[in-house]
Amino acid sequence: MKATAWSWLGMSLVLALLSGNPARSDGAEPTSPSPAEQDFLERHWGGPIPPQGEPPERFSPIERSLLPADCGACHPVQLADWKTSLHAKSMGPGIAGQLVEMVQSEPAAARSCFHCHAPLAEQAVQVPAAGGGRANPVFDAGLRSQGIVCAGCHVRGHQRFGPPRRAGAPPIAGPREALPHNGFTPSSAFLRSEFCAGCHQFTPDGFTLNGKPLENTFEEWRASPAARRGRHCQDCPMPDRRHLWRGIHDPEMVKSGVRIRLVTGQTRYRPGDRLRTTLTIASTGVGHYFPTYVTPRIVVRAELLDATGRLVPESVEERAIGRDVSLDLSREIADTRIPPGHRFTMKYSRRLDRPGLSLRVTVTVFPDHFYTRFFEVLLTSGAGEGAAQIEAALEVSRRSSFTIFSRDLALT
Repeated sequence: MKATAWSWLGMSLVLALLSGNPARSDGAEPTSPSPAEQDFLERHWGGPIPPQGEPPERFSPIERSLLPADCGACHPVQLADWKTSLHAKSMGPGIAGQLVEMVQSEPAAARSCFHCHAPLAEQAVQVPAAGGGRANPVFDAGLRSQGIVCAGCHVRGHQRFGPPRRAGAPPIAGPREALPHNGFTPSSAFLRSEFCAGCHQFTPDGFTLNGKPLENTFEEWRASPAARRGRHCQDCPMPDRRHLWRGIHDPEMVKSGVRIRLVTGQTRYRPGDRLRTTLTIASTGVGHYFPTYVTPRIVVRAELLDATGRLVPESVEERAIGRDVSLDLSREIADTRIPPGHRFTMKYSRRLDRPGLSLRVTVTVFPDHFYTRFFEVLLTSGAGEGAAQIEAALEVSRRSSFTIFSRDLALT
């Protein structure tokens, strides 16, 4: 198990918050990037990102820095947002603990993980070389541990890039060379979903299961009602340009994307009656499948409680929403995710055999369901020198679940 775990690990962890694409109801296609935007994207994300090189001589130490804390000296709101995000945790103990062994046994596969989890050249321990790899002369261990840093998206060759200034913003006065870090170069590509696709979409020749890319978020968005309405990825995880990247780990974000409704046939029952109830989860605001990746699972549970509030064991019924895959990523077991604009339905029916019964229905999100199982198996089979970090990641994954819907109904 351990020998093969490292080989597919990078694929399972590539980032980072839903079977085939749903049919378009109106035939409308989302607008494509302009030639200028496409050219920018190809240059900006041509990977791997090259080293920054020598900074302009006039740059101060803080202008030369690639560390998020130094960016935050002038951009404190963005820094504070980023600290709360999964981007800041993309090199957390889960992947860092695995890479301890993987860097030694499969250096090429390990380097591929950094393309998304720590994309700057200065974050890579090794660079490709004959025979596998060699030490990276510009490696910065402190920078690497911070994951997807500001510079990963905004700095190339010590030049700053970002979205165009908002409409109505006052003009920037003075020549560029008089501005901090020579100002910045705007591109509307920062506001397009294509900007995110490099790490959130596997290529057509990439890793697939059951004919579907393991990571297919961009294509799911492109086939969605959100894309046809002109809504891009940045509009939800980055509201008002906030650097939050809220997703499947955030209860309020998840609640905002779905509408849950519970309907029963009648309000009061007598012993001997049959309870019939239907729960629906409509994906009304999610711009991709819900959930999009193989790691989360949503569990819908219905059960009866007796007059003392104790569970009636034989009454429990559960349904899972997610893309269930084997831990070695060799096969897809089931795909019950909800396409954008579609809905999940669970019908629950039971004969009520006693007085004092009540119905409880819950919808619980397990954002790290796959990781929990994977870390448990990895520790059992031997995680090597990264075991302590894997144990820490396992504990975090076990505590990440939350309930987005809970309803108790008195019946008899």
